[in-house]
Amino acid sequence: MLVSGQSGRRRAAMAVAAAAALFGTMAMPAVAQAHDHGKPKVEDLQLLAINDFHGNLEPPAGSSGTVKEIDPATGQVVSTPAGGVEYLATALRQAREGHRNSVTVAAGDIVGASPLLSGLFHDEPTIEAMNKLGLDVTSVGNHEFDEGSAELLRMQRGGCHPTDGCYVEGREFGGADFQYLAANVTSEKTGRPILRPYWVKNVRGVKVGFIGVTLEGTPNIVTAEGVKGLKFGNEVATINKYTAELKRQGVNSIVALIHEGGYPASPVYNYDCGAAGAGISGPIVDIAKRIDPAVGAIVTGHTHNAYACSIPDPNGVPRSVTSAASFGRLYTEIDLKLDKRSGTIVRPSVTAANHVVRRDVPKAPDMTALIAYYNKIAAPIANRPVGYIGADINGRGSTDFEKPLGDVIADAQLAGLSPADKGGAQVAFMNPGGIRSDLVYKASGSEGDGVVTYGEAFTVQPFTNMMQVKTLTGAQLIQVLQQQVSGLNEAAPKILQSSKGLTYTLDMTKAGAARIVVDSVRLNGAAIDPAATYRVAANEFLAGGGDGFPAFSAGTDKLVGASDLDIFTAYLASHSSAGAPLAVPAQDRIKVIGGGADQD
Repeated sequence: MLVSGQSGRRRAAMAVAAAAALFGTMAMPAVAQAHDHGKPKVEDLQLLAINDFHGNLEPPAGSSGTVKEIDPATGQVVSTPAGGVEYLATALRQAREGHRNSVTVAAGDIVGASPLLSGLFHDEPTIEAMNKLGLDVTSVGNHEFDEGSAELLRMQRGGCHPTDGCYVEGREFGGADFQYLAANVTSEKTGRPILRPYWVKNVRGVKVGFIGVTLEGTPNIVTAEGVKGLKFGNEVATINKYTAELKRQGVNSIVALIHEGGYPASPVYNYDCGAAGAGISGPIVDIAKRIDPAVGAIVTGHTHNAYACSIPDPNGVPRSVTSAASFGRLYTEIDLKLDKRSGTIVRPSVTAANHVVRRDVPKAPDMTALIAYYNKIAAPIANRPVGYIGADINGRGSTDFEKPLGDVIADAQLAGLSPADKGGAQVAFMNPGGIRSDLVYKASGSEGDGVVTYGEAFTVQPFTNMMQVKTLTGAQLIQVLQQQVSGLNEAAPKILQSSKGLTYTLDMTKAGAARIVVDSVRLNGAAIDPAATYRVAANEFLAGGGDGFPAFSAGTDKLVGASDLDIFTAYLASHSSAGAPLAVPAQDRIKVIGGGADQD
């Protein structure tokens, strides 16, 4: 029915007031939520979203391959096996059925920190898998810069690796069929984005724009070489800038793909954050509240958490903000209605839900073939035994500040770098985010229970960072410990994994640097002398001040050692055997007061 005359205007005003009461105060022209011309003609659009895939082509092992959900029969939280690109492809293809308009998107870290099957080939297999499953567009994430911007551009454009060449004679890597977006990543020389800032899809006459950004703090969590020559702009300012540019081009339906995220109050994958987003914290909350209301939905990543929330925009109107955990264990389905008259997203129509990528569906044959192809090439390296364990040793799957696998890795680094000619290390530190998986006792292949293969070790330590040993004063060593819970790490502590011999108390009832009880810090039973010097080992990322630890960069007398992976595998080989497998560490190095769990 057309609305006309004074009574029509009155009814329209009442409709606006009702909408405002339901959804909050808003700038009506920016989003189609009420209409002067009767019920709008709309076009349905399905978005399917993933994030933080990290090259997990095969089903992830251990806790990395499960999601938390409520068992409807018991009401208890259970862990459900999930993930694997063979199942993800099937799930996405089934989800698209019956939808004439469907776009598949991602929010970064599709590659990087990948298991051996993908990482050995510089993630070419993952790009090929994403092409096959129909990914349309993704933002870059911080891990897309692990090997530098030139390698990221190769992922987009194709071509053989500059040093490793082509892996099979006559078979050249074709690059991504999907579009990488890097709106806030600019070249220092040109000032321009290194990749497209946005991508536009014409959905039956309605133009839908996708803007992609990574977190502004990417340089703090990537090696200096990986971000050399690049600048990373503010997420909100960048998205708002390109939103305005898209609107000038007549693109009024806009979706933001952001590689930054939040922390829901519950680990259950389908946890309800509440209409006002009260059940989620972290950087994405402030970001979402400041992004232009013309952006109709926000897809996020980075924190590896699962949520489908509503967070108020600058006008107080709820807006969908989602994340699909990590490793292909979930995908998010976001359903939109596009107003064909105004070209905007009808915001009240937006619904979003996460779905588990269950392993009880048929495997996608093309993905099975892709995995088999690369497994055959990788097998001689991947299947080589390097050690033995007597039980699961959890790393990524541990929610404790001190992780059992973190203890093992730090001990390996100390053992490999303590000889005088290797650096004379007295203590070693490992960043928790660098521990990418667990060591799982149950065999996933034919190697036998308790056997650790090179491929499994690579999955735990995939970066191949070179190790360094530096001299720090006792005062600087204390600063390192304090920076775990202060500065950039105060809101979400990054508790370093320390080698045996270093003990201290972490009091989480206090704030900032005071959480480290300085008088409790001991090395081999002796108090740390602020004026004395100590030889400290860490990977090149940490040693350069990464992850919010600038005290490391003040170290002197640097000695560069072997790679973290080589040191890890050497330790497993020399400290375990079939008859005497490596035991689970006691986790007795950090005494925690007030509880708390690592967030990474």
